[in-house]
Amino acid sequence: MKYIVGFGRFWYDFIVGDSVFLAIGGVAMLGLGYGLVQAGAGSMAELLLPLTVAATLVVSLPRVRR
Repeated sequence: MKYIVGFGRFWYDFIVGDSVFLAIGGVAMLGLGYGLVQAGAGSMAELLLPLTVAATLVVSLPRVRR
């Protein structure tokens, strides 16, 4: 059982790390990209995803500095 708990703790620390906000933003961006590609708007995903990444980083900077 301790191996399973250790495995879960590793992935939590790897994905979430210091900022839960960035982890949630990353998952939301993946969902947005998947939805856009499935809707047939792949070129829209190519435009929106980098902008969303930049916006998430800009919004998260004040939270990280505290």
